[in-house]
Amino acid sequence: MTGDRDVTVVDVPHHRQYEARIGGDVAGVATYIRTPELIAFIHTEVGEAYEGRGIGSTLARTALDQARVQGLQVIAICPFVQGWLAKHPEYQDLEYEPASQVTD
Repeated sequence: MTGDRDVTVVDVPHHRQYEARIGGDVAGVATYIRTPELIAFIHTEVGEAYEGRGIGSTLARTALDQARVQGLQVIAICPFVQGWLAKHPEYQDLEYEPASQVTD
């Protein structure tokens, strides 16, 4: 099992994704759309050779930590990030909540 110390996660803005790298290989990606106030995670994928090693969790944790530092609210469109947030209540304060909602 690969530990977090073997994985480097970097933001690659021109590709609109965070990349989890092991050595020179891209082991997984978390694709996003970003505005000055929000970051929406739309897809997370881990390469088949790296599945089951915690790569997706490392991607999610690092990306959400960076969102917090940058003062961004998070929209989790990606089912993986949605599930990860549900299991980690310490990150749920990052989730975007509209200031107002239309009601009937």
